[in-house]
Amino acid sequence: MNQESHRSGSSFPLLPAPFRPPPSPALSPWMRYLLRFAGSYNVLAGLSMILFYHEGYKLLGVPKPHLVLEIQMVGILVALFGVGYHIVAANPVENRNLLMLGFWAKSLCSAAAMYHVWLEKLPWAFVPVVIVSDVAYLPFFYIILRRLDAAARRSS
Repeated sequence: MNQESHRSGSSFPLLPAPFRPPPSPALSPWMRYLLRFAGSYNVLAGLSMILFYHEGYKLLGVPKPHLVLEIQMVGILVALFGVGYHIVAANPVENRNLLMLGFWAKSLCSAAAMYHVWLEKLPWAFVPVVIVSDVAYLPFFYIILRRLDAAARRSS
């Protein structure tokens, strides 16, 4: 491959620019939409954990602890992950490690939550929250991560 084709990223160096196939985007439209949705969902969920923790405890039937700092700190992290998903949607290949962190956070937090449900420290009403907020995203995040890793390998 000559220098010009290497710089343009095309494997069609002899074709003039208008006839070269366009570079494939790092994300399909549904992937970008999912990252934007997950980002917005996490920002809103995080804000609700920071501001409306009383209602969350009531909804789940869990007694409110004396110190609510822990749930508010978790809310801050959830909201920051939401911002991270928006950053990945805007610049996917360069920021794919943020998505990897989100994938592992959702995986490990889901496992920890289910463990506490199994120990009966959390009510079964918490299971749908975990499924909607974390587990549902895992297969899609995995697919997106594989795609972004492939795109990163192609560009290097």
